[in-house]
Amino acid sequence: MNPFNIENITFPLLKPLYGKMCTSFFDRFKGLMFTKELAENECIIIDEGKESKLNTSIHMFFMFFDIAVIWADKNLKVVDVGLAKAWKPYYASSEPARYVLETRVGWLKSFHKGDQLRISNA
Repeated sequence: MNPFNIENITFPLLKPLYGKMCTSFFDRFKGLMFTKELAENECIIIDEGKESKLNTSIHMFFMFFDIAVIWADKNLKVVDVGLAKAWKPYYASSEPARYVLETRVGWLKSFHKGDQLRISNA
C-alpha cells in the first residue's frame, strides 16, 4: 500500500485525509476488514485500475464499524457517496467507478456527487 493525501477540490476539507492506496489484489480484498478503528482523518483508497460497478462494489463482512464510502471515476470525479453499515453484504456505486475511498462516517457530508478530488503523495 502506498501512502497518500486526498483533497476535495470542489469543497475544500478542513484538513486533507491521509491513508494508503490499495492496488494489489490482497490489499484491495482486505480493505478495512478486521480494522478496529480509523484515526480522525485516516482513510484508504481502493484502486481497481479501471472503471466498473461490479469491481468497485464492497461488502462489510468482518467490519466492526460503519464507514463513509466515496466512489470516484478515472478522473477522480465523485460519482456516488454512501454510508456502509458493518456486517452488511453489499454496497455498489450507482455509476461505474475506478476508486473507492473508505473513511470515518463523520466525513460523509464532506463529499458530494460531482466533487473533484486530488490525490498527492504523502
